[in-house]
Amino acid sequence: MKVLIVGGGGREHALAWKIAKNKSVKKIYCAPGNGGISRIAECLPIKAMDIKGIVDFSVENKLDLVVVSPDDPLAAGMVDALQDAGIRAFGPVKDAAIIESSKSFSKNLMKKYGIPTAEYDIYDNPDDALKSLRHRKYPLVIKADGLAAGKGVIIAQTYDIAAKAIHDIMRNRIFGEAGNKVILEEFLTGMEVTVLSFTDGKTLVPMVSSQDHKKAYDYDKGPNTGGMGAFSPSKYHTSEIADECMKTIFDPTIKALNKEGIKFKGVLYFGLILTENGPKVLEYNARFGDPETQVILPRLKNDIIEIFNAIIDEKLDQINIEWDSRPAACIIAASGGYPGKYQTGYEIEGLEEIEKEENVIVFHAGTKYENERYYTAGGRVLGITALDNTFEMAVSRAYEGISKIGFKDMHYRKDIGV
Repeated sequence: MKVLIVGGGGREHALAWKIAKNKSVKKIYCAPGNGGISRIAECLPIKAMDIKGIVDFSVENKLDLVVVSPDDPLAAGMVDALQDAGIRAFGPVKDAAIIESSKSFSKNLMKKYGIPTAEYDIYDNPDDALKSLRHRKYPLVIKADGLAAGKGVIIAQTYDIAAKAIHDIMRNRIFGEAGNKVILEEFLTGMEVTVLSFTDGKTLVPMVSSQDHKKAYDYDKGPNTGGMGAFSPSKYHTSEIADECMKTIFDPTIKALNKEGIKFKGVLYFGLILTENGPKVLEYNARFGDPETQVILPRLKNDIIEIFNAIIDEKLDQINIEWDSRPAACIIAASGGYPGKYQTGYEIEGLEEIEKEENVIVFHAGTKYENERYYTAGGRVLGITALDNTFEMAVSRAYEGISKIGFKDMHYRKDIGV
């Protein structure tokens, strides 16, 4: 079996690591991949958004499965193009990926079908959005409508901050076309929890819960990032909360999509907040989260190819998905300056030592491998994941692991899981 993974971050390394455990998989490709992935897969000089390049390679090499991981190619219709070419592909089609690529679509879907979420208004004119700010309660959540690499949400504490955010998004176009519309949303308080799920459009199976840390600095200070660490499970996602989410959010979402003529097949990500009025949806994603994947896949006991095939064939109800009971924690090592400007090309030291550790896995995100050495090549560079018998032991083991590696200007949060 020959498999291609589209993408090149820590999430894709985790997917490659898990897929490589399937003995029927004889060859793994990754486009474009990274330094760590290159040790278990052949990395291709094809960009993740090069739909024609991915399709042509898949057809020419008679690939058995293509796993489309990032949000942008999903939203652009890569799965559709692969299917049209006769290639088996995992991930939602373009019409289903809209649940992430358009926040206005997802908010309106929730409103129409009574799925709990924050109150909101949508604006496509910056003047109208700015006028409304005088009558708002603060803090106020401002979201760019489209995909913005996880950085399109601003929590404005004051009118001035909100006005600047609207100027930046809609007039200065800092997120490009993703800022054609903005959503102004009530600020909710509560604990945030992530639940990813497998779904074939009929059956939905939640994965184990997780929590991630989006802010750049300790104690949730600084700008938003793609994620500086994660852990699983969340102690706040109790069995009672899980049951309530299934009844009020998870199952109703799949039914709502079906009623809209949309069959979502892939991984559906629920970003939740547990408010005093019950769980509510903060966001949907149409794929595995990053870095949540790096703490979830190490806990998955099943063969992931079997799950992917069951989803594609709409036979997910025939799979019994099982999980390792041990908690997992992941610490992200980032380039100094991230998510702003940063330098790359620094040699990474200590990887050989940490890779000898039992129940510690190093997932590469922004790295390159040259002359038998690893170098930094991105903002988020590495994710150190550890499993252990207790949550505290998993966090401690992950921090012990990250202390053994180093590169110039390396930065990581010291409070993941605290």
